[in-house]
Amino acid sequence: MSERKPDDAAPIVRMEKLNKHFGSLHVLKDVDLSVIPGEVVVIIGASGSGKSTLIRCINGLEEFQSGKLEVDGKVLEPYGKASKALQQIRTEVGMVFQQFNLFPHLSVRDNITLAPRKVRHASRDEAGETAQRLLDRVGIADQADKYPSQLSGGQQQRVALARALAMEPRLMLFDEPTSALDPEMIGEVLDAMRELAREGMTMVIVTHEMTFAREVADRVIYIHEGEIVEQGAPKEVFDTPQRERTRSFLSRVLTH
Repeated sequence: MSERKPDDAAPIVRMEKLNKHFGSLHVLKDVDLSVIPGEVVVIIGASGSGKSTLIRCINGLEEFQSGKLEVDGKVLEPYGKASKALQQIRTEVGMVFQQFNLFPHLSVRDNITLAPRKVRHASRDEAGETAQRLLDRVGIADQADKYPSQLSGGQQQRVALARALAMEPRLMLFDEPTSALDPEMIGEVLDAMRELAREGMTMVIVTHEMTFAREVADRVIYIHEGEIVEQGAPKEVFDTPQRERTRSFLSRVLTH
């Protein structure tokens, strides 16, 4: 688990009564969520429960219809308004998806340096040095000149992680980052994420990896049908869940 900041620290994410609809489908229902700097929050729940939609609202990949959402002091408005705030948030919030989303025609190094050069106007040398440092940090320093097709799935996901870190984010979002990987490749990605947690990176993680959630989370949130049903320290949620829905979900996933 990361070194948590004091509980009175100003939240980097503040979500109040947030509602999200896809047509007639009510996907998020009056969600309240705060994340403080340095905290690792892991969101668990069944497929289709709204987990991914929730974190995609944080960086504006999904618009919401009502409620309040503030990220790093910047207010995101319903229906995708306030584009300036959204642009600022996207430079400060990194995200790693289920799929790697790497540019196949660019080398690993160029995949990582593209955004810092275009958005932060870093020089080629500066961006290249940062890319090499980050590749070393995620354990694939020798892969800089290869192309995504030459890498394993686990290596590609670690490149995606390095690419997100190259923008020096204040917050990292992970949307089931290991779900597209073969079982033998999952561990290497989780190890890189564990290291980030130890370093104090603020993280919101959607995952089905319950052992990992128990190990790295400061707080675990269980979401069911768009509602936060239960949350607390990993030991509390996993060992002594208070709600029947939580107990039913955990009894299914922990026995497989």
